[in-house]
Amino acid sequence: MKRMEAIMQKFFSSRKLVIVIVCLIISFGLMSVSVAFRNNRNTPPLVQQFGNDIVGFADRVVAVPMNGIHHGFISINNLLNTYQENQKLKSKVDQLAQTQVKDQVLERENKQLKRQLNVGSTLTGYEKINAAVITRTPSSWASQIIINKGQAAGVKKNMPVIAGPGLIGTVAEVNKTNSKVVLISNTAENSNRFAIQIVGEGSRIVNGIITSYDSQSNRIIMGNITSKAKLSKGDRVTTSGLGGIIPKGIYVGTVSKISEDDYGLAKKVYIKPAANLNDIEVVSVAVRN
Repeated sequence: MKRMEAIMQKFFSSRKLVIVIVCLIISFGLMSVSVAFRNNRNTPPLVQQFGNDIVGFADRVVAVPMNGIHHGFISINNLLNTYQENQKLKSKVDQLAQTQVKDQVLERENKQLKRQLNVGSTLTGYEKINAAVITRTPSSWASQIIINKGQAAGVKKNMPVIAGPGLIGTVAEVNKTNSKVVLISNTAENSNRFAIQIVGEGSRIVNGIITSYDSQSNRIIMGNITSKAKLSKGDRVTTSGLGGIIPKGIYVGTVSKISEDDYGLAKKVYIKPAANLNDIEVVSVAVRN
């Protein structure tokens, strides 16, 4: 009896193995047939199409909410960044408003003190003539621009021209309705030799003139400085008003490097321009009082 049970168990276990083998053979056969049909037909079989449609539909069902969540996170992040930038800009606007109010108060006080001291126009007094750039050709991009104000508006030769925060050049030629402005980036030897000054250590004034321009480093060069006053990187450079037409106090730039000239006898100061010389659309001509 026990022997019969053992034989039956062995038979059933062998039958299971046979079934598994048969299933595997059928599966491989179906796969081979499917591949053969796919290679021989332009479109997949109906069953495969149905399966592909189901997979594609499931893909879209999962992808749509996931993409929505992803875009939602991006929108929230952009909103937070915009809020932070808005707060920074508000702070800068408040500071600018305070600075303007302070400048107005100081200007009124300065005029009152001048009247009390019977002092007339000083080197720092000037008015502005606003103008627009009408011509800037690629061949003379770094040397000159043409503005839409001339003799009729009160523009005269050698008047300084300002764009944004700082000086960009001087008027070289004046016509009835337009003027040519020579930029400080002009590398010609006879251009823009106006007087400037730097406030050094201990409030000592270092006077000099612009001698050249380094186009590779985009730096104005102030040479022939014999003063022993210590200069530092970041010192502010302004016009000195000693040249005659150019008023005093127009912002030129900041000191970026101090070196000696070729003979080691005098200092050579490299100045980073305050104005963006590659983006000039609207300018102001400074008319000294």
